[in-house]
Amino acid sequence: MSNAAETLEGWYCFNDFRKINWKSWRSLNEHQRLEILEEIVELWDEWTDNEEKGKGSHALFQIVGHKADIMLMFLRPTLEELFRIELAFNKTKFAEYTEQSTSYISVVELSNYLPKGEDPYSKPEIRTRLFPKIPTTDYICFYPMNKLRSGSDNWYMLSTEDRNQMMRSHSLIGRKYAGKVKQIILGSVGFDDYEWGVALFAEDPIQFKKLIYEMRFDEVSARFGEFGSFFIGKYVSKQHFNHLLQL
Repeated sequence: MSNAAETLEGWYCFNDFRKINWKSWRSLNEHQRLEILEEIVELWDEWTDNEEKGKGSHALFQIVGHKADIMLMFLRPTLEELFRIELAFNKTKFAEYTEQSTSYISVVELSNYLPKGEDPYSKPEIRTRLFPKIPTTDYICFYPMNKLRSGSDNWYMLSTEDRNQMMRSHSLIGRKYAGKVKQIILGSVGFDDYEWGVALFAEDPIQFKKLIYEMRFDEVSARFGEFGSFFIGKYVSKQHFNHLLQL
């Protein structure tokens, strides 16, 4: 039996994908729409206050394509807080004009390669990655993924040394995109249908294609990577959200 990799966990994450019922939204008059938006702004202010206190992070993205219209992304210290966030949103009037097309539950994760005896949570650079603020760069690319378990291509039957060596090679590709792409790695084993979620952030969306394409040629992805649906979104501020819903 191969040894399981040690992992570090940070904030819990909830990605909430919604489709907007534009036909129903258009049936409202301007006053009704304004009241609904004011309710959402109040909720948004609560999220912002929480972030300013260092108790999590949030962001909203406009998703392009048929899979969703918007994605809300929340990071919180406990899973219970994500339950409350989803419930509070579902109780808003605006939620009546949306449909949850899909969602993803996970926790920020890092592999622990530090020597025994060192406390990783005491290191500022690690805490920044485990308890991040969601970047406000223009674009996001989100996708879930698995490590393959098929015949001789079974990631979980490899030795610890082999896995570590391949992951080091894999990470070198990511380092080439430092300053161009930021990432949040999300562990979802036991939480959702895939084993990881990956959130990439960039000002130039073409960097997502370049990074992911280059990684396809690395053995970790070429031999063991199994990917779910990709979502491309654009960051939406509170002010732009009002503009997005104007008719």
